[in-house]
Amino acid sequence: MKTSVAAIALAFTLGFFAISAQDTSQQGSATVARPRPKPGATPDDTDSGKASIPSKLSPKATKEQDATTDITFNADTNLVSIDVAVLDNKGNPIPNLTRNQFRVLEDNVPQKLADFSVGEAPMTVALVIEFSARFQGYYTYGWAQTLNAAYGFASTMKPDDYLGIVAYDMKSTIISDFTDDRARTQEALSRLRVPGFSESNMFDALTDTASRMENVEGRKAIVLIASGIDTFSKITYDKTRKMLQESGVPVYSIEMLQVQRNMSASGGFGGVDNMDFLQGDNELRTFAKETGGQAYFPLRIQELPQVFQSITQALRSQYSLSYTPNNLAKDGKYRKITVQLINPSTNEPLRIIENSKPVKYTIVTKAGYTAPRAVE
Repeated sequence: MKTSVAAIALAFTLGFFAISAQDTSQQGSATVARPRPKPGATPDDTDSGKASIPSKLSPKATKEQDATTDITFNADTNLVSIDVAVLDNKGNPIPNLTRNQFRVLEDNVPQKLADFSVGEAPMTVALVIEFSARFQGYYTYGWAQTLNAAYGFASTMKPDDYLGIVAYDMKSTIISDFTDDRARTQEALSRLRVPGFSESNMFDALTDTASRMENVEGRKAIVLIASGIDTFSKITYDKTRKMLQESGVPVYSIEMLQVQRNMSASGGFGGVDNMDFLQGDNELRTFAKETGGQAYFPLRIQELPQVFQSITQALRSQYSLSYTPNNLAKDGKYRKITVQLINPSTNEPLRIIENSKPVKYTIVTKAGYTAPRAVE
């Protein structure tokens, strides 16, 4: 069995190197925790060991960086903005919906829409990649599958999209700040060669990334490529759920170890019981559902292009809604958001007909937000 897995991994790895076409001869010993600097680089020229993203997401941003970045902030705390995707049962976006067909409720109280827009828009995406020696050991199937997924998703970005790269094992490392420079993205991904530690602290990586993106305006998302297993994060699962809900950043997760789990005769993989994987799957689904994202569990590497298409379609074809809540109390409490589609003439749930047949649809948006607290 080990021989067949190695053979499969080698086949995919050869395909991966053909796609990436990167010169990695000088980076073969790099790890997630300490990527090797490029020859001749000074300490400031490498992202190794950085504690924060060097942009407006970081308080350490320089004036020059502030002047060149396009990331902006929304200072109006009274306006609640949400992005809504309406998908059919195949995961395809449903277009041509109008403003008066949407109804937004906050804590079951209808709200009046202040703004409505639809259409493709640039995205700001953080690609968060689990790169652990536990599941992505050098030249294993998990290693090849993870790298194929990372390079594959990065290739779907359009010229005006911003993409940042975060890799994690025991800790998360920002290997590329948000950028629309695709050469920089490719260089960052080329550092993922030899995993460092055998831990995968997913909760810490997710919450840290979400908090950095909380005030980024426009279409934004976290795309998580991971096993779903968390070993010993400082942040608990419950706190992770709450922090992700409050951040307003949708999480789209791609689970990478379905093949290994199915091929494992003992029901476990790499010393991890199958129940741990099932728990991880449920956590990925929960994070996606509560933040307005989606979770994917591809069985084969050939399914990844369809997964990428589904994610980008959902993000680019969203409806953007905003409202000023009826409840203006700055009490710091969590408020639940519900989005419905209605027939404006009858106020009943909207029926969408296509080819004389009703279409089942799913409304994907964040579950709610936390109201601001009054400044004392």
